[in-house]
Amino acid sequence: MILTDDQGYGDLSCHGNPWLRTPELDRLHGDSVRLTDFHVDPMCAPTRAALLTGRYSARTGVWSTLRGRYIMNRDETTMAEVFAASGYATGMFGKWHLGDSWPYRPFDRGFQESLSFGGGVVGEIPDHWDNDYFHAVYERNGVPERFDDRYCTDVWFDEATAFIERNQGRSFFCYIPTNAPHNPFNVADRYSDPYLAMDVPEKRAKFYGMIACIDERVGRLRRRLGELGIARDTIVIFMGDNGTSGGADIDRRGFLKDGYNAGMRGRKCWAFEGGHRNSCFIHWPNGELQGGRDVDALSAHIDLFPTLVSLCELQKPNLEFDGRDLMDLLTGGKQDHDDDRVLVVHNQQKDNPVKLKDFEVMTRRWRLAQTNDWGPGDLELFDQQADPGQERNLLLGEPDVADQLQTEYEAWWQHVGGRFEDVSPIFIGGEQNPVPITCHAWHGEKGLYNQWHVRPGLVDNGWWPLEVVTAGIYEFELRRWPRDANAAICATLPPRRNVPFVDDFVPGEALAIRMARIRVGNAELEASVKQDEVRKTFRFTLPQGTTRLETFLTDADGVVRGAYYVYVTKVTS
Repeated sequence: MILTDDQGYGDLSCHGNPWLRTPELDRLHGDSVRLTDFHVDPMCAPTRAALLTGRYSARTGVWSTLRGRYIMNRDETTMAEVFAASGYATGMFGKWHLGDSWPYRPFDRGFQESLSFGGGVVGEIPDHWDNDYFHAVYERNGVPERFDDRYCTDVWFDEATAFIERNQGRSFFCYIPTNAPHNPFNVADRYSDPYLAMDVPEKRAKFYGMIACIDERVGRLRRRLGELGIARDTIVIFMGDNGTSGGADIDRRGFLKDGYNAGMRGRKCWAFEGGHRNSCFIHWPNGELQGGRDVDALSAHIDLFPTLVSLCELQKPNLEFDGRDLMDLLTGGKQDHDDDRVLVVHNQQKDNPVKLKDFEVMTRRWRLAQTNDWGPGDLELFDQQADPGQERNLLLGEPDVADQLQTEYEAWWQHVGGRFEDVSPIFIGGEQNPVPITCHAWHGEKGLYNQWHVRPGLVDNGWWPLEVVTAGIYEFELRRWPRDANAAICATLPPRRNVPFVDDFVPGEALAIRMARIRVGNAELEASVKQDEVRKTFRFTLPQGTTRLETFLTDADGVVRGAYYVYVTKVTS
């Protein structure tokens, strides 16, 4: 299962892109059964949660890419767990973005082997310091491992190929969620130069180059499956996680200004079609999923888990899926479509979900879209079959349809919203010790997420929910810089090595921090900070159960920031 990051439906030459060349993915498209009305979430972490659970992402606790709302509820069951229980070897290589500490990591959630990085982008705050796409420290089942002079996409496919080679004699589930072509748009010149030669703008040329690299690696992987003699009995799935980020520029109403978007309105983050319609190619020769056949039924990421349970004859999990088993549609055993099916997507990016924010209700014919943060702010109704570009608002002309779809939204909101008040806590005193905690998981209304927010010392704060697994004495280590930067709280840091189109990797700004304060539950401690101290450490005796953590670093001007990094160690029982 190959899941690319920020590659939209139009970012393939087989879908009509006039610049991009994707010969290997075009070949897979030509060989596969294609879901042509296939939808994901408008942003990445929610798509990953929905894909791996077969449930609407909001039900799993994931409706954002930051503020701790990317951490998937502990009680969810993943596709990997069901494959493993059915005797499959399971491995994932690439972007996880569903939690960075126990029990949320990929190898805690059914993947026997994993190689990944912190956060949602190489170089985000939970990631190893100064990681980039060519030089990085990744984590193999939680153990840091350095990869120098190797491009991220090559690492993921090399590791996935090695995993397949080790397990070629048994059933395996290999999940390859690439971080490319998500920005920063950083790729070897040999991939982007052909697009620069076509006068494609430089950022888009790099974006296309990152897709060209993925395309090359997909072809190599498929050829290796053939060399191993297992290609005919291996299901290969290719899909994207949201609308395009770099392939199209749009105006404030979501219409195309420049680039290519397959005639769709909106892009990544938007509730319109271009924000969430994506590719889904499924190829399995021995299962008769081949031949370049289209299935135009309304479908979504949540359908793949129940479909794979049937296709692979897995042990039937006792799970409440939101998705549907599409096996009969894929194999041709069912010709009629479920015309009454309703799907809903939304984009929150909030700590607490807001009703009626940036959503689209979909049937096979109709789309009801409300835009707020992303778009003109109107409620619009479209006949999708007659108006795939979503140009003509029929809200006033079809009031009964609009009312019906609004009723469907209300029912969906009730269905997914039962646990909106819950938070996924950070567990301490459990199987991982110490536990790194970062401001990426702060709950609050602003939210920091990238290392370029830490370097200039942006002012922000939030709180973390904690679950104390076992009672005892805990040490809390407050830092402005992460451990692997090994720098004093007040110190500056040199600029990061050049990454294209990222101008914010300035030298880390020196902060005149004078006081550190910490609050755990109702207990509070503080201490002065010396110029050369790299950390301030506090100890608390904590009972088992839930609590709340807040930190405060006050500078000489009285400005208060939270500690960007906290390390929690259970010292003794």
